[in-house]
Amino acid sequence: MGIRQTKGRGRLFDSVLDTVGDTPAIRINSVAPDHVTVYVKFEAFNPAGSVKDRLALNIIEAAERDGRLKPGQTVVEATSGNTGIGLAMVCAAKGYPLVVTMADSFSVERRKLMRFLGAKVVLTPRAEKGFGMYQKAKELAEANGWFLASQFETPDNADMHASTTAQEILGDFKGERLDYLVTGYGTGGTVSGVGRVLKKERPDVKIILTEPGNAALVASGYINTRNADHQPTEGHPNFEPHPIQGWTPDFIPWVLQEALDQGYHDELLPVAGPDGIAWSRRLAAEEGIFTGISGGSTFAVSMQIAERAPEGSVILCMLPDTGERYLSTPLFEGIPEDMTEEEDALSKSTPGYQM
Repeated sequence: MGIRQTKGRGRLFDSVLDTVGDTPAIRINSVAPDHVTVYVKFEAFNPAGSVKDRLALNIIEAAERDGRLKPGQTVVEATSGNTGIGLAMVCAAKGYPLVVTMADSFSVERRKLMRFLGAKVVLTPRAEKGFGMYQKAKELAEANGWFLASQFETPDNADMHASTTAQEILGDFKGERLDYLVTGYGTGGTVSGVGRVLKKERPDVKIILTEPGNAALVASGYINTRNADHQPTEGHPNFEPHPIQGWTPDFIPWVLQEALDQGYHDELLPVAGPDGIAWSRRLAAEEGIFTGISGGSTFAVSMQIAERAPEGSVILCMLPDTGERYLSTPLFEGIPEDMTEEEDALSKSTPGYQM
């Protein structure tokens, strides 16, 4: 094989926002069972590093189109981080001030990334969970006349996945076998938008939905109450804190309700946070794919499916983000800053440049 060559994308981009989407489906070569083929749709290739860049862009542009968002108006949203980072990128590119509300339990680097992109971050007590940061965003919007992005309710969320994510999957697997799609949920936009399209265009594909085992809201059968605007009016009684940041707020979002009501998922499987961490580490060390705990958790369930899937099955796993926004989380526990004994021995094995 000769040296790899590239030719550019064949176009010039007017804005960073034009680079959202068209993320690659990448084959897994080392850690998947031999009798199946596994691909990951690696959303870290989005410009701000996560799948939430998609909904962030469409929430703002749809609101611009229909006049809900006025020039220069402040945008406010509650987020565990990825949507806030995506919104910060979009708002920076378009010139909107952004205020994010976020529980103080989420990783410090997420706050710094949003502030680096020009956003203001208002922290809420971790004891109030996702519902608390959500209520704070509503209060700020109502008190100041700000535009509430409403990622958990707006149809602009799932619509974006129907028009981009789902279309990319159809295009990449055109004429190819695809048996399973595995995804978790935060807002539910991915499973609702992609499910809406795949159930029509590729009904043979089984959609596997996963959620944290200790915060199994969908599996509980209980749907939290909502107001006339489809906003939650209570936290979900089955929620417990979990390490899979970005997944499963302490309520079932209205956006997810479409997938539940329409039966878009064929199976629901729980996953333990430590399993997600373990698989994220394996993807990095054995595949060179650097994803966060949510990606590792989705991949953990994909491996469960792979073990029992018939010979020749093809599985596509959604990887929501990059691992770099988890540096202060349990994902990086035990990763040393200083040299290990083995590294120190390597240093001392030659005479020069020793610490």
